Amino acid sequence: MRHGKKVNHLGRKAAHRKAMLANMACSLIEHKRINTTVAKAKALKQFVEPLITKSKAANNQSADKGTHNRRIVFKYLRNKYAVSELFSAVSEKVGDRPGGYTRIIKLGNRLGDNADMAMIELVDFNELYNADKPKKKTTRRSRRGGGSKSQTPPVAVVENKTDDSEE
Repeated sequence: MRHGKKVNHLGRKAAHRKAMLANMACSLIEHKRINTTVAKAKALKQFVEPLITKSKAANNQSADKGTHNRRIVFKYLRNKYAVSELFSAVSEKVGDRPGGYTRIIKLGNRLGDNADMAMIELVDFNELYNADKPKKKTTRRSRRGGGSKSQTPPVAVVENKTDDSEE
């Protein structure tokens, strides 16, 4: 029995595990959600959330810190397209979120080997769950000026009705 187990080895050697998590993280960043097993989803959550935090911090800091964070994230992901997507679209969406960027939804068991399946997704990119929440940057408009325009009926419509009734 191994106490204090920090890393789920997922039945793979270290190099294979790092490559698999990097590929899964790139797919998650590109597609915003992926289907995988529950164990891999939990390992991916621990792998990708610090990278999203680094991308978010890079947008708020100077150019030197941003470049440094980009290089650190590239060391883990090894895909420049995923890094650019992470630092542009994803970091803008999660800018005000204090953590918890991913969500794991259990899907049931796989048909072939009965493995527990799950869907892991980026929280801010799911429109179904975020549809009822109002956006932060909404402008309020006064209703005082808009009411007078709708109260006066168009003159042409009123005249046509009177003309039809006279004939």
